[in-house]
Amino acid sequence: MNNKTNQMQTDFLVIGSGIAGLTFALKVANHFPDKKITVITKTNSDETNTKYAQGGIAGVIDETNDSFEKHIEDTLIAGDGLCNKEIVEIVVKEGPARIKEIINYGARFDKNEKGDFALGKEGGHSEFRILHHKDVTGKEMERALLQAVTNTKNINIINHCFVVDIITQHHLGYLVTKSTVDITCYGVYVLNLNTNLIEKIESKITLLATGGCGQAYRATTNPKIATGDGIAMVYRAKGRIENMEFIQFHPTALYEPGISPSFLITEAVRGDGGILRNKKGEAFMEKYDSRKDLAPRDIVARAIDNEMKFEGTEHVFLDCTHLPKEKFVNHFPNIYQKCLSIGIDVAKSYIPVAPAAHYSCGGVKTNAFAQTSIKNLYACGECASTGLHGANRLASNSLLEAMVFAHRAFENIVENASEIFERKNIIIIPDWNTKGTIEPREMILITQSFKELQQIMSDYVGIVRTDVRLARAMKRLDLLFEETEQLYRSTKVSPQLCELRNLITTGYLIVKGADFRKESRGLHYNTDHPCKSDIIQNTIL
Repeated sequence: MNNKTNQMQTDFLVIGSGIAGLTFALKVANHFPDKKITVITKTNSDETNTKYAQGGIAGVIDETNDSFEKHIEDTLIAGDGLCNKEIVEIVVKEGPARIKEIINYGARFDKNEKGDFALGKEGGHSEFRILHHKDVTGKEMERALLQAVTNTKNINIINHCFVVDIITQHHLGYLVTKSTVDITCYGVYVLNLNTNLIEKIESKITLLATGGCGQAYRATTNPKIATGDGIAMVYRAKGRIENMEFIQFHPTALYEPGISPSFLITEAVRGDGGILRNKKGEAFMEKYDSRKDLAPRDIVARAIDNEMKFEGTEHVFLDCTHLPKEKFVNHFPNIYQKCLSIGIDVAKSYIPVAPAAHYSCGGVKTNAFAQTSIKNLYACGECASTGLHGANRLASNSLLEAMVFAHRAFENIVENASEIFERKNIIIIPDWNTKGTIEPREMILITQSFKELQQIMSDYVGIVRTDVRLARAMKRLDLLFEETEQLYRSTKVSPQLCELRNLITTGYLIVKGADFRKESRGLHYNTDHPCKSDIIQNTIL
């Protein structure tokens, strides 16, 4: 017998409480004060990828020395031919207005002695244009947004609520394929972790802001929650996904064996003059790129990977000993304290660093207003593929992108408000079916598969790839998929099982995209296809 499923109805449903989700929630709440906005998150509202963004947010603030044209060109160069130029222009030109908005919400960015913003410079940027708050910029922006949300009466945040699936015609008994016209989102099924029951939330508009998928890899700067949930759910719902092969590895994560997530050493440290050195103490980046330590992330990560393999080491070093200590401590207090906690005084010793999975440049395919291929479903933030990043994200463009597309999704909804709110849902969404399932008896089946997945992705689908490795990864993932789906069909849903299932799907999409791309471009480097193709295309899955 099926358990009766609790039901909730809301006007706007926001999945995720990072900068993308909260920005959108605030805008629609203020514009539609009589509408109900529900924000759900699978842990606490402040545990997001946004919180871990150290470096800052890029924007043309100093118009005397910088320009939209320069920021656009830097973004296009980093994206290695795959950026959508129209989208790049939109983000760069609309970005400063969004930055001013979050400042008005109360976000505090560092200033110099003159009272001007203390702009930083990072890899791939031709000018100083990075606004930051110490080395915890994302956390500061999250704080300001959460404070504003708390003061907004028609926003309800539900913590510890895990989304299981997007509700579409599939759940109404219809056959849905990728060629189905007008696939529609009616809401979501969620696992309420407080009651351990499956509930359904019906919504007129749903926004995915579920973040990335860094947990597919052993070494990642992403928090434990970054399990590709939104991307996997959209793929299962037959929505369009693109460019998943472009996984950005941050070049400089603090090397601590067995520690996950890895502590990030922001690129801003190299922007302030930090130098990468190998085990011999040699500064090696000049061998790989004329921009040396400030080359784009894909180039720096591959250079470090090559040095590690050539020397047979598990890390290289970041040298900050020549930098003024007082300035370093003031700009990077958390990095300084973290290094000190493991016995490293950055003024006297090098910092051991190694690349770690950091950002997914692909994701749910969206248009210029954050609309997905599924009706009534929007996506923004890291889970979305807007066309901004192309084959490689320019440093500090992600927070900017999240705010710009949260705003553009809001604008699109305002323009179509009459149609959205006059629409009557006459469908009856069935309860979640638990018939034939049992309580999971062996958690080891899930935890071991999780470890296997991370090992497969790290060993075969990392910074440097080959056709043989990709083929082997796909075979291993196929077996994991079969085992996990059997577990999913026969046992009751748990967060651990859902996250494993989502990561296996995300891993499959990364491998499939990498196998499809018979060239090396941006973050995807395959030694069997080391040259770029004359044909530039997105991998839509």
